[in-house]
Amino acid sequence: MRRASTALRCLPFRQAFYQQLESRALSSNDLDRSESGSGSGSTKAEQRCFSQVGPYQAEGHFIWLIQLGVLRREVDGQGLTERVRLTPLGRQVLLQWPGEIPRANSGERLWGWLQRHRPRL
Repeated sequence: MRRASTALRCLPFRQAFYQQLESRALSSNDLDRSESGSGSGSTKAEQRCFSQVGPYQAEGHFIWLIQLGVLRREVDGQGLTERVRLTPLGRQVLLQWPGEIPRANSGERLWGWLQRHRPRL
């Protein structure tokens, strides 16, 4: 729970992004497509992410959240898909923040990066 909540605070996704994952699955390409639209599309991007996220970055974040147990890959009739959904653990972690997810300070971001990229240190 602690690692998952630290990860959510360090990643660029807002509460609205995770709320959307509760109702439907998204892929990293869907996230990028919905963000790159003109006009009102940019407002949707600002509602979902603190900063702009490309599909490769989003996929890396998705993989990290899958490893932590916050997200899971959606399964269809042919196996796993590229889309992700929120897990029960993810819902439980998000309950601690009724509003927006608070951003991590620089020390917490460094610790989160070390946990993600150098877990054996």
